[in-house]
Amino acid sequence: QVQLAESGGGSVQAGGSLRLSCVASYDIGCMAWFRQAPGKEQEGVAAIDRRGHIYYTRDVQGRFTASKDNARSTLILQMNVLKPEDTAKYYCAADFQCPAPLRASDYRNWGPGTQVTVSS
Repeated sequence: QVQLAESGGGSVQAGGSLRLSCVASYDIGCMAWFRQAPGKEQEGVAAIDRRGHIYYTRDVQGRFTASKDNARSTLILQMNVLKPEDTAKYYCAADFQCPAPLRASDYRNWGPGTQVTVSS
């Protein structure tokens, strides 16, 4: 089972930026970021499949950028122009295959999460 470790969360004001990192214990095909805010359903934010295709949920397109350093088995999420509605706990997920990269049930491996708080 792959181990995932997230870092980079924190508190910023609206309009600010944060960079999240997720390091996997070994390289795995699909990696993704999900988030969950209190009282809301878990949401797929961004994902990179084993072919390198990148997927975003509509709410973050143009503001967030996902990238993957295969040599370091690291998934990065650069978050710019943050909004209060981006406040959530962000989780890294990974698996060998992901037919629907932003679907949580495609992933068996999850990190503990990192909190992102955006104030207005």
